[in-house]
Amino acid sequence: MVLFFNTIPILALSPIIILIFGLGMTPKIIIAAIICFFPTLVNMIRGLASATPSEEELFHVLSANKFETFLRLHLPRSLPMLFSSLRIATATAVIGAIVGEWIGADKGLGALIIRATFNYQSDQLYAAIVAASALSIALFAIVAAVESRVLRYQSR
Repeated sequence: MVLFFNTIPILALSPIIILIFGLGMTPKIIIAAIICFFPTLVNMIRGLASATPSEEELFHVLSANKFETFLRLHLPRSLPMLFSSLRIATATAVIGAIVGEWIGADKGLGALIIRATFNYQSDQLYAAIVAASALSIALFAIVAAVESRVLRYQSR
């Protein structure tokens, strides 16, 4: 079901989301979340399954219950994959928000890109592109900083 949902082009899904949720901030957040969800889900599932059979057996021998095994083995093993997918998701979230603003918004970077394109205002178009790139880079840096702190703490 998730795979089927991911195959729907976001440009086809965006008008439906805007019809359901209106023209506010909510549809833009939903569109950005949908774009980020599938890569994050796939990497997190892969990370949760990355424990080796010998590690699983050790936790079984130590009489760890399923919650303890999840909390002390599977979750820490999945964190590097989660942060890797979150790094990718930061850039795609900005793209998703811009796509959401293309359809039914009168302000924001997406609306500015559309206006600048139709009015042949290349300076505003380039400024919007640079602002979107800067925002993606800033979000990427925030995730990288959080990752370095969490994974450094985890390795202790």
